[in-house]
Amino acid sequence: MTENADGEAVKNGRPTIFTPELAATITTRLMAGESLRSICRDPSMPARSTVHLWIATNSSFSDQYARACEIRAEELFDEMFDIADNAQNDWMARHGEDDAGWQVNGDNIQRARLRVDTRKWALARMNSKKFGDKVTQEVVGKDGGPIATTSIDPKKLSKAQIEALATIRLPADSR
Repeated sequence: MTENADGEAVKNGRPTIFTPELAATITTRLMAGESLRSICRDPSMPARSTVHLWIATNSSFSDQYARACEIRAEELFDEMFDIADNAQNDWMARHGEDDAGWQVNGDNIQRARLRVDTRKWALARMNSKKFGDKVTQEVVGKDGGPIATTSIDPKKLSKAQIEALATIRLPADSR
């Protein structure tokens, strides 16, 4: 500890003691879209390892943190529309003799695409059920019709076929 100009003791370093006020500051900044890494770069905030320890040991803070992350995901989702709808700087004025006029600013457009794609990627990992690509597989028969099935008359099977069928192990729930 050191003393300030008034002779009061001032603690050096980052906070390590959990307080509801500090938790509220962290979660409010998370909900506003800031990453934990960015928050913890602030010298007035605890180190990331300290916050992770609080998440692991304090169930109330863990729940608060999880909810803040859900809200941050919603913020990122909304932000993608703002980025995609913003056409500012998509065109550049050219003042040269041979190329006067307006020209598409491809760098700005590509950067906006990258920003949206990065957010989509992150959202799919933050909450795959809500923001991930849903992949389903459907098995169908010829030309999209039903799968053809046949019945086997066990009396018409050869001894080799019966022995081969006997070696097949079915999952317990399909018997």
